Amino acid sequence: MKEIVLKIQDFLKEAEKPLVVILGPTASGKTALSVELAKEFNGEIVSADSRQIYRGLDISTAKISKKEQGGVPHHLIDVADPDEVFTLADYQEKAFETIDDILRRGKTPFLVGGTGLYISAITENYQIPKTPQSKGIRLKIEKELEEKGAENLYERLKKLDPEAVAAFSPNNHRYLIRALEIVESTKKTKTELAKKGRKLYDALKFGIYWSREKLYERIDRRTLQQIESGLIEEVQNLVDKYSPPLPAMTSIGCKEVIPFLEGKVSKEELIEKLQQNNRNYAKRQLTWFRRDPEINWVSDEQLRT
Repeated sequence: MKEIVLKIQDFLKEAEKPLVVILGPTASGKTALSVELAKEFNGEIVSADSRQIYRGLDISTAKISKKEQGGVPHHLIDVADPDEVFTLADYQEKAFETIDDILRRGKTPFLVGGTGLYISAITENYQIPKTPQSKGIRLKIEKELEEKGAENLYERLKKLDPEAVAAFSPNNHRYLIRALEIVESTKKTKTELAKKGRKLYDALKFGIYWSREKLYERIDRRTLQQIESGLIEEVQNLVDKYSPPLPAMTSIGCKEVIPFLEGKVSKEELIEKLQQNNRNYAKRQLTWFRRDPEINWVSDEQLRT
């Protein structure tokens, strides 16, 4: 921990537009670390979590509580309803506005989360194109999804745009359909279209690293805590209020509970599926992050010293 503090101190002395990034896989401890550091450096936290943007998904997304925030302002949490489509471009625009405002007020912005695409869109200043939607192409892909399943579309996209698939799971149908729609309508991949612009901030990136065994133990333990805290009831409330499928309901923690509510799986099967899907998500997150040579990786042992 002392090493991180010293690095940030030196960084803030030199950086013109500083942005401290705290990233890592799910259940790695990003939240607690970011709050501690934000208190130390007069900071505010900008969430980079594609699921925590949605209201009502508190337990399923392990959303930080007011008590856990410890008085540190948090931004880009609860900014959309579950039935809203909130795009990467929407996120980027709001994040830029928020970070610039934090800097104007003389405070330190901390970009914190596990959604690699969101983090890269900010730190690399992705030039996100306004690609038009094609209803005909979308309907064709949706029909293919219904007839052949998500795995078939996912494998097709993996061949066309391997970078894009690293950002989401086969079960995230909305992102999957949109990425294929872009390829078919523009003849270019989503990755090719999202070019990098001139970087807007000086970014110092820290990634939290655990051994696979320890990380999986943390994931499994948190899953059980989510069930005990009312995850099933939270999803039931969402189902009662909204009609799935919705953008928010494709996220881990929701999509597994719905079959349980429908009586298709047992509680034991639900827990096993949740734990497995969260472990798989952590793998995809690490695959994305490991491509970035700018990340300073810190182990759980280093955080305690």
